[in-house]
Amino acid sequence: MLTKWLPNFILAVAVRFLLMNSGYQKVISERVEVSTALNSWKRVTEGVYLHNNGIDPYSGDLFHETPICLYVFDIIQRHFPWYILCLLFVVTDLMTALCLAYVGNSYANNQRLKKNEDKTEEVSQEKDNDTSNVENDVALYVLMAYLFNPYIILNCVGFTTTVFSNLLNSIALVAMVRHSIFWSCISIALLTLQNLYPISLLVPIGIYICKDKSKKNIKSTIFILIITFVSMFTLLLGICYYIMGSWSFLWNIFGFILLVPDLRPNIGLYWYFLTEMFEHFRSLFIASFQINVSLLYIVPLALRLRREPVLLAFSYLAIMTIFKSYPCVGDVGFYVSLLPFWMHLFQHMQQGFIIGCFILVCTGFAPIVWHQWIYARSANANFYFGVTLAFAVAQIFLLTDILFASVKHEFASRNNINKDINGSKAKLLLE
Repeated sequence: MLTKWLPNFILAVAVRFLLMNSGYQKVISERVEVSTALNSWKRVTEGVYLHNNGIDPYSGDLFHETPICLYVFDIIQRHFPWYILCLLFVVTDLMTALCLAYVGNSYANNQRLKKNEDKTEEVSQEKDNDTSNVENDVALYVLMAYLFNPYIILNCVGFTTTVFSNLLNSIALVAMVRHSIFWSCISIALLTLQNLYPISLLVPIGIYICKDKSKKNIKSTIFILIITFVSMFTLLLGICYYIMGSWSFLWNIFGFILLVPDLRPNIGLYWYFLTEMFEHFRSLFIASFQINVSLLYIVPLALRLRREPVLLAFSYLAIMTIFKSYPCVGDVGFYVSLLPFWMHLFQHMQQGFIIGCFILVCTGFAPIVWHQWIYARSANANFYFGVTLAFAVAQIFLLTDILFASVKHEFASRNNINKDINGSKAKLLLE
């Protein structure tokens, strides 16, 4: 395993260090697709400077990190020189990749055990033998998908705080597959304090931890999970208040995310709608968007995917990224890196080529349209929003294609349908 993984780590570190110490670093860090009002390192630096000079960084509309992050980033900027700062971001990325590889290996093992328990017929055994080699490499594929994902590389080189959010997301997934309530709650509490939306990840975590327990134990486990999360979140709020001496940070974090006052362009959907519509419709649009991202899909997906909590967590991560207030390519890169988990579903997917072309074209076209709009002045906001809208649609197609492939895979497994025709793989179409 070390011989397989070590070259990937070396190459990933080299790519990141070369870009960080090149002239492209500043350009990447200022791209609206990479840095937003919530994750910009430039805003972190300014917030730390204001705090060190006795000015409340939350008094204006500049700093939106938590006071805990403010304290940690202050220590980093005081004592870490440039090359150590680069190393910190790179090592954080490597740790995230290792966590996701661990989750991928655990998920593949669980899938294999499930097949061995549920299917004992000869046809099923042949299929298991065919796919066992693929499942053994899921961890390696996930590792490579994260380390060499262009979105993740840009996110790391641009020094965005999403690097640390991705690490917390990966720790939450590791804690979930290890049935650890404590680490699940503390990671989700930190993410919720930072980005608000990740509180929905408590649902797949609770389902995963409770799936092998009796009814009595399920009730007590859910109670312990909720109490632990509320305690952790309350403790973190108390620490934030102790650091700042006031509750001013709540508005600049939760209020900023919910009410979306900063309408500078990004790869999300809010900025254009809230810029173009009449002001008296603003509350309606904001409420519709926030309900869509935070409440609308939680119960239906949880009921449908209650037997697949890892897929449920993936779905929540994708929905959060697509519909959140201030998304960036680092958020997209994180959940896209989880696609090797669903290698067994690829044969049931129907739109992979179209989705891939959509994402590639939008990724390359966004900087071009941005230049035409901002610098050449030969385009307008409609052009850039068209690209971001197409990018969001491509992500929606990707998620729905995977979910529908899961339905077809479940149907084929339940009915023991052999998908091999004349020795080659066939697709299952449900009409």
